Amino acid sequence: MTEQSPGLDNLLNEVRTFPPSTDFAAQANAKPELYDEADADREQFWAKQAERLDWDTPWTQVLDWTDAPFAKWFVGGKLNVAYNCVDRHVDSGHGDQVAIHWVGEPGDTRDITYAQLKDEVSKTANALLSLGAKAGDVVAIQLQMIPEAIFAMLACARLGVLHNVVFGGFSPHALRARVDDAAAKIIITSDGQYRRGKAAPMKANVDEALEGAETVEKVIVVRRTGSDLEGEVSWTEGRDLWWHELVGGQSAEHTPEAFDAEHPLFILYTSGTTGKPKGILHTSGGYLTQAAYTHHNVFDHKAGEDVYWCTADVGWITGHSYIVYGPLANRATQVVYEGTPNTPHEGRHWEIIQKYKVSIYYTAPTLIRTFMKWGAEIPEKYDLTSLRVLGSVGEPINPEAWIWYREHIGAGKAPIVDTWWQTETGAIMISPLPGVTSTKPGSAQRALPGISAKVVGDDAKEVGNGGGGLLVLDKPWPSMLRGIWGDNDRYRETYWSRFADQGFYFAGDGAKYDADGDIWLLGRVDDVMNVSGHRISTTEVESALVSHPTVAEAAVVGAADATTGQGIVAFVILRGNAGASASGEEAVQALRNHVAKEIGPIAKPRQILIVQELPKTRSGKIMRRLLRDVAENRQVGDVTTLADSSVMDLISAGLNSGKSED
Repeated sequence: MTEQSPGLDNLLNEVRTFPPSTDFAAQANAKPELYDEADADREQFWAKQAERLDWDTPWTQVLDWTDAPFAKWFVGGKLNVAYNCVDRHVDSGHGDQVAIHWVGEPGDTRDITYAQLKDEVSKTANALLSLGAKAGDVVAIQLQMIPEAIFAMLACARLGVLHNVVFGGFSPHALRARVDDAAAKIIITSDGQYRRGKAAPMKANVDEALEGAETVEKVIVVRRTGSDLEGEVSWTEGRDLWWHELVGGQSAEHTPEAFDAEHPLFILYTSGTTGKPKGILHTSGGYLTQAAYTHHNVFDHKAGEDVYWCTADVGWITGHSYIVYGPLANRATQVVYEGTPNTPHEGRHWEIIQKYKVSIYYTAPTLIRTFMKWGAEIPEKYDLTSLRVLGSVGEPINPEAWIWYREHIGAGKAPIVDTWWQTETGAIMISPLPGVTSTKPGSAQRALPGISAKVVGDDAKEVGNGGGGLLVLDKPWPSMLRGIWGDNDRYRETYWSRFADQGFYFAGDGAKYDADGDIWLLGRVDDVMNVSGHRISTTEVESALVSHPTVAEAAVVGAADATTGQGIVAFVILRGNAGASASGEEAVQALRNHVAKEIGPIAKPRQILIVQELPKTRSGKIMRRLLRDVAENRQVGDVTTLADSSVMDLISAGLNSGKSED
């Protein structure tokens, strides 16, 4: 943000609220008193949350912040993260409870109980030990959503080995950068993965990535696609090992060792749009405490009763915290799905929810908008009455997508928890509590009990209700990152330099308070447009567009403009049959007028381009950087992280057909 700018213009206003039902509030895990308890004694509050875990050695100090911004939580305490996620549930008599209902894309399934999970994790740990892995080493994992990915992560945690999970869709170049930076000794991958009904190679990409790599000693390969994959799987004798041969022959007996609360648990790289990826470091005790606490309270999870499904990938932080560590620490029964939501048909998710009676469903706004585009008639064919809590993660959710989610997936009654957090924060920071909060479509609302967040201006002073600015965290939290792997200076510079005098953490997100003091996330600060001196959030303009009945999804960027500084350029996907019936110029003009009515004339897009698809990463994030390139007639930048790089060619070709200016 520029020095002269006090904050963001607060343009959209949302007045709809949805209180929890009396019945839901009565049975909820989190009650209103949780906020008071946390405010009364913050450290004692976190100590109580940590006591939900099993500790081998109690801590002597809850928080040591003397070496800020490097925190130490539960100082002196020792625990084993994998024991807390697996063994203790078997020890308490729940070994027969299903931990994972796994669904493969081709339709194969596996139900894995906690007792079976313990055996598989122990065997995997023994396999890693047999290859010389020891506490403090790094194992890289590039696997799709198959059970072995979870076994491998927990086996690493069991041994005190750091895992470095690399998303299965990343290129050989991206994998190599992460392997080299973390000095990984072992890589775990698969022969191939299923994507939209076809087997695609994985091992071949790993081989390409490892050409000339110096630290990797062994590659373990899960046989997933087998004969469905074209050609032979290339093999390096002495380095490569089949998972089923190595792990299958191991003992299921393994005694976990307790590690210090601050022992490193994993490195996870953020794939920034520019520069070298940042290896975000998370440790054990504080991370597991907050992951388990938030999963229990934000999703109102009841062990042994609920069936939980987070649709993320383990390659991202959401998969780490809300597929592996948080849910398993809380003895969840969860669905893990390997494939894409429209394989073999667009009702696949609803079919899975119906079959397993999923009661808690956590997904991304981009997927919700995709479901909107496909049409409400698809979920209507399935029995979704088991759903009682819905969640949203990854980016701000447009109010209209929120309403559609509530009405068509949640039967007009399931509370929606719109969660804000980051790879760096490790766990959810801002979210409604489903039995306490009167939810507002599109708002994450307030920091969770035990968390402190503020919206401030460039001067570090908190803005008032109705004001916009920068979202900061002004007090340390248990699951916070402990640095950037191998680069403490970059850690300080990236997250703490902006408000160094105040000691605020700032990671680049804009936000506003509404009239009630609830927080609305406005996306990355670099996604703010400066139009004739007004600082307008792309999120607000996108929300206005999506509120039009013909629009399924929209992405907005600011493009250089000689008159106004920046002009607003919108890329819009129309719902269902709307695209076929609307003439281009008419539809564009109607949408421009709609934005002016919803927000004000200042926010009327200079150009609107109606497109079939938007450029998205495999995790569903819209790459606005690439759209900005198109809007400013620049050569389109790196497209290697896109799920479908051909989308950019279609958008570039169609740009001039959507121009409309007053």
